[in-house]
Amino acid sequence: MNRSWTTHKGFAAPLFRKDIDTDQILPKQFMKKVERTGFGIHLFHNWRYLDEEGKIPNPDFILNRHRYSQASVLIAGENFGCGSSREHAPWALADFGFRVVVAPSFADIFFGNCAKNGIALVRLSQEEVEEILAFVEGNEGSVISVDLDTLVLIAGEKKYEFFLPESASGRIRNGWDDVDLTMKYDSKIQEFESVLENDVP
Repeated sequence: MNRSWTTHKGFAAPLFRKDIDTDQILPKQFMKKVERTGFGIHLFHNWRYLDEEGKIPNPDFILNRHRYSQASVLIAGENFGCGSSREHAPWALADFGFRVVVAPSFADIFFGNCAKNGIALVRLSQEEVEEILAFVEGNEGSVISVDLDTLVLIAGEKKYEFFLPESASGRIRNGWDDVDLTMKYDSKIQEFESVLENDVP
């Protein structure tokens, strides 16, 4: 899965609830794999389906409505991603197709895990998020755009500036996870290991 991007334009889905935790994003019973793919179908499982098996969609859940089914930008409430530190929740968001989550605040560990998986977390004020929410709900088919170089989100005619540390935006622009960052120093690692081997009596 290609995680790298610098500018993104996509439909937005409003899920404006507070304290959406990682177990609501991806319930623990689905964390049976170590690869990152295949989790999107279980995203928000308990809200998205009426049955345990995930065969009966809940028609009232936002992502099951036609106008939001192809969303790649999520508009959420404060403290999004709280709870467990597991990385499976960002895997599910990314596998579904989300590239941006907009909210007033995010859990710290979740923030870092999302950057590793190509998801930009855009923190704006409560008033700004509510304004974007109103725009999305009132303009079917509207597109939200996010630029990681300028750190600007555009909704309709309005621009919103946000902050994203280079450690996060750099990961997303280049598609780097922890392994990729480590391999940037491959030559130095090999040099160190060579010296270490020569020092062993």
